[in-house]
Amino acid sequence: MTHDIRADLNFLPQSAQKVRLVLDMVRGKSANEALDTLRFANKRAGDPVLKLLKSAVANAEENFGVSRDDLYVAQIYANEAPTRKWRRFGARGRFKPILRRQSHITVVLRERGS
Repeated sequence: MTHDIRADLNFLPQSAQKVRLVLDMVRGKSANEALDTLRFANKRAGDPVLKLLKSAVANAEENFGVSRDDLYVAQIYANEAPTRKWRRFGARGRFKPILRRQSHITVVLRERGS
């Protein structure tokens, strides 16, 4: 029986659009290959996603007794979190809106069928 091993990261202070560029690099890969890819990813979102994937692999090993060699990234996605809206004063008494975007990331690992 295969288990879905999940790990979530909420309120990452980076837009979901930028995080998805990193997630697309590891979707569908084995867990070890995904960890190696993220270790050398040249994006700011690479480090938090690497930490999240390590957490998911640790969950699988500790809670379900699954070897990390048998795991692969079944699903990984980033959704938009609430946007913080700030205002700056601009020229001639106008407001300049600043949108601080955040994202929620979810990883689902599965065991490869033997």
